[in-house]
Amino acid sequence: MFETPRPAPGRLLPAIATAGLFVLALPVFVVADLPLGGWVLAVVLWLASQGLSLLLARLGLGADKLAASGVVGIGMTLRSVAVGVVLIAVVASDARLGLSAALLYALAYTLELGVSLATYFGQESTQ
Repeated sequence: MFETPRPAPGRLLPAIATAGLFVLALPVFVVADLPLGGWVLAVVLWLASQGLSLLLARLGLGADKLAASGVVGIGMTLRSVAVGVVLIAVVASDARLGLSAALLYALAYTLELGVSLATYFGQESTQ
């Protein structure tokens, strides 16, 4: 079950699961009287992060593409840092707004990672 390597998991199922989370979170934000700006900020940050991820995925990976692999690695790291910087800046100016956005984004990121891992380890090993 935990043998590797396996093909990289698709991005569609984790994206659909995360989009569903955002849809379900909206009424929770309304009922709990949380700032809707926090929901909007989390969604915008997630969409921007996904867009950058798709752009970086086009560069390709592998031993024959070392420069592109380096750009992808740095880009994925900077993607996370950029989201963190934005969330910290918002928390510093409006704690309630920033914390609601940060918690929703963290939940979405965790769900996306969990679905990706489940998809990855649910596939047959290529060896």
